[in-house]
Amino acid sequence: MENYLVAAIRKLKPASEFTYTNDDYSTIVWHVLEGKAPTQAEIDSAIEQVKADEAKADADKASAKAALLERLGITADEAALLLG
Repeated sequence: MENYLVAAIRKLKPASEFTYTNDDYSTIVWHVLEGKAPTQAEIDSAIEQVKADEAKADADKASAKAALLERLGITADEAALLLG
């Protein structure tokens, strides 16, 4: 996953262009921004949503992997041996 600050800004302002230093909101310099800049609270909220989305995607992937292994009738260790 890319930097969470960047992912959150992309979620809130997909067409924006900006620079920043050390993942610090106060250092963001907006080069292209339509409308108002998101607040620190909005970005923090978006970061939590990005993390939740990432965790859900990981869980969905693990669930799909487990379902596939079950359909194939093999364990994860056996699959690793086959692929390794």
